[in-house]
Amino acid sequence: MQVALFYTPMKKILAPIFISLFIFSACHSKDEAEYYFSDAERDTLLTNVITLVSENAVYANLDTRFQKKFRAEYVSRLPLYHFVKLTKLENGDCYFLLSRPVANLKTLRRGVVGKFTLKEGSLQPENFDEVVNTPHYSEELVVERGSFLFRELVKKGNLDEYLSMRHYVEWPDKYLKYDKVKNTWVSTGVTR
Repeated sequence: MQVALFYTPMKKILAPIFISLFIFSACHSKDEAEYYFSDAERDTLLTNVITLVSENAVYANLDTRFQKKFRAEYVSRLPLYHFVKLTKLENGDCYFLLSRPVANLKTLRRGVVGKFTLKEGSLQPENFDEVVNTPHYSEELVVERGSFLFRELVKKGNLDEYLSMRHYVEWPDKYLKYDKVKNTWVSTGVTR
């Protein structure tokens, strides 16, 4: 009888904790931005990534694009972009698959697979690298092919063996490479 009394208060304490942990872990997987970031944090991080991967705001350039006066324009682009996948490793490396618009084509999307770390105490990406961009596809194909590339990048740390798969990777190619210092795609010098 005394044993039952001992376990009853413990059940009342531990049961809600275990239920909460189960519900929380069931809501989001470790390859979703929501697992690591609140909605507000995710939107801030996504806006910072948009600032790096999209065309510059009007009157901004590569050196000025993070200035406060351009922030509103990048925030206005939030509905057009989303993290399909994002995972954060214990060493702080973040890997992502981003779905983004293609110019003015409403039915086509592009996948961006890359990695970055976060500046200490902020949601500002550092060491940002757009590893690959997919060709223009429907959202469904961007998710399917981009997810494969995302998983391989997390597992292997690079996508070198897949770069020749033109139906999965549009860039880099023999004409364009990603410049990690300027955070933009640049010409390789090969002419068409």
